Amino acid sequence: MQTLRAFEAAARLRSVTRAAESLHLTHGAISHQIKMLERDIGVGLFEPAGRGIRLTDEGERFAGRVRSALADLEGAVRELTDRHNPRRLRVSVAPSFAARWLLPRIGSFLAAHPDIDLDVRATIALVDFRRDDDDVGIRFGSGNWPDTVAELLFEEFYTPVCSPRLKGGRLPKAPRDLAGHTLLRSSDEPWKPWFEAAGLDWDEPARGPVFSDASHMLQAAADGQGIALARISLLGNDIRNGVLVRPFPIIVRASFHAYLAYPPRLAGSPKLASFRRWLRDEIAAAQADAQPTGPRTAKSSRRRPASAQHGR
Repeated sequence: MQTLRAFEAAARLRSVTRAAESLHLTHGAISHQIKMLERDIGVGLFEPAGRGIRLTDEGERFAGRVRSALADLEGAVRELTDRHNPRRLRVSVAPSFAARWLLPRIGSFLAAHPDIDLDVRATIALVDFRRDDDDVGIRFGSGNWPDTVAELLFEEFYTPVCSPRLKGGRLPKAPRDLAGHTLLRSSDEPWKPWFEAAGLDWDEPARGPVFSDASHMLQAAADGQGIALARISLLGNDIRNGVLVRPFPIIVRASFHAYLAYPPRLAGSPKLASFRRWLRDEIAAAQADAQPTGPRTAKSSRRRPASAQHGR
């Protein structure tokens, strides 16, 4: 089974490296399993293609059969698991959103729904509901995912934030004053759209710390390490409690938004319905506390690549 999973991942992703990452194995382990499979069946399944690999004709046909068989097996396992633990609801969510938004609120869901065992899975991987056993995900992206129901939860906005103690409290008074500060960056959330909204003809910063997890970037900002371009949904109580401040009211609308994503087969699930109601109530309460309004709002023109549309 593990050998077939390794082959299916490499065939689907067209990369041994990405297959290894998706299965949390080493590159060598995936290569070894593919070679074992080719040796056992006596057929070459892959061939070199530039710096990557591609399926042979035999490999293409075999991959389709393996993918279908694995989906059937995983579906059977999921049905068996659900029958033995009908209370569990498996929720996939990006680590930053889990840490900054979901987990601080999750106690109210547990108190209101003691009959549901919530299994929160913080991951940057884009869950494939046809293959994985997750029931529902909170995703950031375009909402256009195959074989997935995607319900818009909220639009995302950006604004600069920093510690009120930054540089001894000498905060920037005008957007151009950012030139004298360290700008904290998340790996694929650019500053340039905000610069444009603020009337600054500046290029994207080429220097300064870059964070793969937005929650880590916000912690660095709270510690006085610089000014972060923050997603408003992740600010939580930090603005209200004075941990972070917004030096400017200017905001920009992101090119990606938050969705509740789930497979069509769960459309009528009572567990999902309960989670959806709670989620929307919490979002409404959060938006009532902090509406993303200001004198100038711009829509980001930068589109995220499809591979990144899961959110952090």
